[in-house]
Amino acid sequence: MTDLLRKLNPAVDKKWLNLVAGLMWSGVGGMLIAFATRWLKLDNWLTILLLVLAGLALGTAIYMYGFSKVASKNISRIAAIPGKRICIFAFQEWKTYPLVAFMILLGIYLRVYSPIPKPLLAILYLGLGTSLLASSLQYYWQAASDV
Repeated sequence: MTDLLRKLNPAVDKKWLNLVAGLMWSGVGGMLIAFATRWLKLDNWLTILLLVLAGLALGTAIYMYGFSKVASKNISRIAAIPGKRICIFAFQEWKTYPLVAFMILLGIYLRVYSPIPKPLLAILYLGLGTSLLASSLQYYWQAASDV
């Protein structure tokens, strides 16, 4: 039975986990920024500028006080995992997957059902997307140093 489980485990060399994590964080960050930019197609350029600046300020705060620390913690955790080949899904802690699911559901709710106007919602999406994109650079830096 153990051999069967080992064969079914989608294991990769540890050096690839940081690249996978960076790609995931970049992909989600880019998707959130794409939503925000679609919602910012207003006629008034000054309003767009103010909303973008608010989103970038929020993104900087989220990066500095949140996601950069999570990325650093994940990078350290990946380095500390024993063995050379480990499960590809280990780029995040297992206990964070329910949080990710909740965030996805919350994002769907906000996009579809929220009474918050889309241009204001763009601030949150731009902030989260920017901070995820910036944090993904930490994973790429680590992946490049692992080569």
